[in-house]
Amino acid sequence: MNAAKPKSGGRFKALIFGLFIVGAIVLIRFTPVKDYVTAEMLGALLASVGRWAPLLYIVVYAVGVCLFIPGTLLTGLGAAIFGPYWGFLWVWVGAMIGSAGAFVIGRTLGREFAASLIGDRLKKYDEAIERNGFATVLYLRLVYFPFTPMNFGMGLTRVRFVDYMAGTGLGIIVGTFIFTFFIGTLKDVWASGNWGELISFKVFFSIALFVFSFFIPTIIKRSRGERK
Repeated sequence: MNAAKPKSGGRFKALIFGLFIVGAIVLIRFTPVKDYVTAEMLGALLASVGRWAPLLYIVVYAVGVCLFIPGTLLTGLGAAIFGPYWGFLWVWVGAMIGSAGAFVIGRTLGREFAASLIGDRLKKYDEAIERNGFATVLYLRLVYFPFTPMNFGMGLTRVRFVDYMAGTGLGIIVGTFIFTFFIGTLKDVWASGNWGELISFKVFFSIALFVFSFFIPTIIKRSRGERK
């Protein structure tokens, strides 16, 4: 059985979706806007709003996810400004809102066209993702599949929104905490000026967690392979 012919509405939405992706990348990477998307500029912006900084940061993170701003930049900025613990919370909230937004954009503009291109061979995979959505999303998050492309890409599949959000929320906790704890801890030492704290348990623990994070994908893949 051949794939269903895409309707004109689906093709138009797909065109808008494609233009959005290209436009976002061009805007952030190849226009003067890129000069404002730096740790220094974003840090100054957050410092200027006082107690509203966490809320503004969450908005910036969420929008940044949808515009392909590097997540490491936004996450590192949150950890450096808010510290290892509050930084983790605000990063996680911003990432969740941003991933939800990107998913909705992909689902609204691209799903109809993507479905029309799925033949019998790919249909079974699409249906499997719907049945095992939570496990699939959780696994991909744990092995550090590229964050923003996955947000949009999952919107093109049949995965349920609730499964996607649950898998994302749980799957990014470990990596987010490790990164924010590492950056936030080093920032606290730097800010205190007490360089003796560099040999403290907290610093060594944060470094150990950071190094361990690079082995998480391998551990997950091996354990997954052993169960098969």
